[in-house]
Amino acid sequence: MTKITKKRKDALSKIDNAKTYSLKEASVVVKEISKFNFDASIDLAVRLGVDPKKADQNVRGIVTLPNGTGKDIKVLALVTPDKEKEAQDAGADYVGLDEFLQKIKDGWTNVDVIITMPSVMGKLGPLGKILGPRGLMPNPKTGTVTMDVAKAVSEVKAGKIDFKVEKTGIIHASIGKVSFDADKIYENSLELIQNIIKLKPNSSKGTYLKSISMSSTMSPGINIDTNI
Repeated sequence: MTKITKKRKDALSKIDNAKTYSLKEASVVVKEISKFNFDASIDLAVRLGVDPKKADQNVRGIVTLPNGTGKDIKVLALVTPDKEKEAQDAGADYVGLDEFLQKIKDGWTNVDVIITMPSVMGKLGPLGKILGPRGLMPNPKTGTVTMDVAKAVSEVKAGKIDFKVEKTGIIHASIGKVSFDADKIYENSLELIQNIIKLKPNSSKGTYLKSISMSSTMSPGINIDTNI
């Protein structure tokens, strides 16, 4: 039997599992149950009434969190030489092309987001098996394949995230840090949830938002009222 640590016992004692919390309440409680000696990430898990196997129900989108993610997002800009300065000035951590394509082939994926240009996408095709499973493959739908490289880099650095429903019908997204004020956690969460609601597929029948849970890196989940 797995032993429950004292910290987890304390955290569990502060949550009423029989209760469904409002989003504002959860934003306060998640801070109370996350007394760690590091700044834990706060995540939302949104279970949807969709069938991700159906192309028209594969919910995917982008959202700019009003208060950022609290993370230092590492951005790689795979661009032609004429775009390098633009990417660097916008704050990209790594800028280049062939040398980084080779590094990725050799197994290097130490970045959070890759931004590139339409003319470069052909070179990324062979790297799909490496980038795809890690969620790093650039995609025009998420704004990471673009000619406006500076804008794309700036937006990602400012807190733009992309999300998609997994095979289990759940969207997982990191929406901030425990060090954020409860109001900022609430605002970021609301922005994400409202964007997910806007993306409800026409073919989705029945309840769309089935459940919402908020947790920090090591905390138990807090059940949230889906009537946002």
